[in-house]
Amino acid sequence: MIYVDAFGGDYAPDAMVKGAVLAVQEFNREITLVGHEEKIKEVFDKNNLSMDKISIIHAPEEITCHDESALAIRRKKQSSLVVAANLIKEDRNSVLVTAGSTGAVLSAGVLVTGRIKGVKRPALGAVLPARKKPILLMDCGANADCTSEYIKQFASMSSIYMKYVMGVENPKVALANIGSEEEKGNKLYKEAHQVLKETEDINFAGNMEGTEIMNSDNDVIVCDGFTGNIILKTIEGMGNLMKDILKDVFYTNTKTKLSYVLTKNVLNKEMAKLSSKRYGGAPLLGVNGGIIKAHGNSDETAFKNAIGQAIKFEENEVLEKIKNIYAK
Repeated sequence: MIYVDAFGGDYAPDAMVKGAVLAVQEFNREITLVGHEEKIKEVFDKNNLSMDKISIIHAPEEITCHDESALAIRRKKQSSLVVAANLIKEDRNSVLVTAGSTGAVLSAGVLVTGRIKGVKRPALGAVLPARKKPILLMDCGANADCTSEYIKQFASMSSIYMKYVMGVENPKVALANIGSEEEKGNKLYKEAHQVLKETEDINFAGNMEGTEIMNSDNDVIVCDGFTGNIILKTIEGMGNLMKDILKDVFYTNTKTKLSYVLTKNVLNKEMAKLSSKRYGGAPLLGVNGGIIKAHGNSDETAFKNAIGQAIKFEENEVLEKIKNIYAK
């Protein structure tokens, strides 16, 4: 079963409800929305949406961005996020999609579903809409301090995700670093390079500098969460900057406005390739349940695509495959 936290994110519950309807139309799967039932039904009625293959589980409370994450998970037992997390705890084959705050989702993953036995630290990913293909960045904020063993586990779990959810055979894994040479980096990154190099089930491609990330041939980039979060936020910021620059250029005068009219279809097509909406979300790996974290400002298209990832996660038994690594 796919559970959707209908009250996480900036556009809740509208984006989640509409995204679920789009997902049913595209993937023909049953979906359960978790949240305040009356408010969810209002969205269906207001927009004349079909509830075919969609059910609702009532959860009257909400966890907001103003709540202290761990405390809210413990106190708001009837919140949509906690109720949904308990549902995937009861049925380990199910998957939760949520656009809730990162801190709350991490807390729910660890405190409610628990960690997979053998996993040192769960890690939060981000699917980067790179120029050639999507790249999974792991970790992007869950673990500011890491060991080389943590980073190795991030690489192993990410490789499974990319193979079975994103359809990449034998994913190539790179280590984010300040240089491509093997001896580059601080003590942690030198150790991580050696560990990754010696791990047979990881297709390690060596170090990768920041300038190469968005035009890379690799499929996974691993690093500590502190570094990963800076990478992610820098890429997001550069994307916003480029939009502002293009807007300023095209609105300079009549000639530039005309050039926009002539090029907008091609430009919009290329820009769409770099949109995070194409993938919708990214996994929280290492917890004992399937969780896809969508961006807080996800619209219905992004949410539909996040649900698509969740369906592949469930159908390909990704959680069990990750568990099997540490059961050996």
